[in-house]
Amino acid sequence: MEDQTLQDLSLKVGAALGQQELMLASAESCTGGWLGQAITSVAGSSAWYERGFITYSNAAKQEMLGVNAKTLERYGAVSEETAYEMAEGALVRSHAQVVVSITGIAGPDGATEEKRVGTICFAWLMKDGLARTETRLFSGNREMVRSQAVAGALQGILDLLHGIPPAVA
Repeated sequence: MEDQTLQDLSLKVGAALGQQELMLASAESCTGGWLGQAITSVAGSSAWYERGFITYSNAAKQEMLGVNAKTLERYGAVSEETAYEMAEGALVRSHAQVVVSITGIAGPDGATEEKRVGTICFAWLMKDGLARTETRLFSGNREMVRSQAVAGALQGILDLLHGIPPAVA
């Protein structure tokens, strides 16, 4: 994914959030802050980006976002359930009205038979209760998977704000 694509998506997200007078927060795991970097590369993003949480370890997910240990044990860090709890925690621990979370396996290690390299789980929540989760499988090397995950998160924000239903896998 080219940086220009992420820049363009970030600009669109900013415009959509600004138009609706909403603030965004993010909770990232496998992308390690790349989403926050893409967003803050847009001049003026402080008007619509409130904060980001980088929670790479399970302990960080629990301590910073309140992800339940039982959720991690039962479903794993790479699950829609964990992504949802990450987003929920970011919503509670920020002043944002819109949140996005990303957790996944960027590779080259960490895969299981059930969860291959490139498996990325997302959650998008709005303070009014509107929510969606999604799992996608991206291909390529570690950098490509992470970049596609950032693009997917940004596109998901746009879809949520515009009321577009999630794609059927």
